[in-house]
Amino acid sequence: MTFRSIAFGLVAAGALCFSGGVQAQIAPDDSGAGVQRGMLEENNSGQVGSVTLFARGNSTLVVIDIQGEPAGHREPAHLHRGKSVTCEDIDPKPSFGLADVVNGHSRTLVQAPSSRLLSGNYSVNVHISAKNIAHYVSCGHLYQ
Repeated sequence: MTFRSIAFGLVAAGALCFSGGVQAQIAPDDSGAGVQRGMLEENNSGQVGSVTLFARGNSTLVVIDIQGEPAGHREPAHLHRGKSVTCEDIDPKPSFGLADVVNGHSRTLVQAPSSRLLSGNYSVNVHISAKNIAHYVSCGHLYQ
């Protein structure tokens, strides 16, 4: 083995470390693009955006991006059961908790496959605050 091949190997290994490492393919049918659905305002909040689901085997990365969230707010988010496209008739008890929306963004790895979450039986809801959890500011129905 020459000095050149050893040096190349060390440089390549270092590049992988600094670039976040080797990324394995998540699932054979996952393009990595995710499935995006719209988030509509609730209660005249002006908060609209999107929720994107990324398949991660038996888990799903749920990413919420909202415009119109007031500065400094921390808004709880959840996945609720319900088939209503307008999010009017959903189970108030969350099925899965999501990271709070802060500065318009939330990212959570949910321990459920994306096929289950996109079955048409779930909605993503963003609440105005932990103290006023019954007041929704944005909602998105999940479906295939």
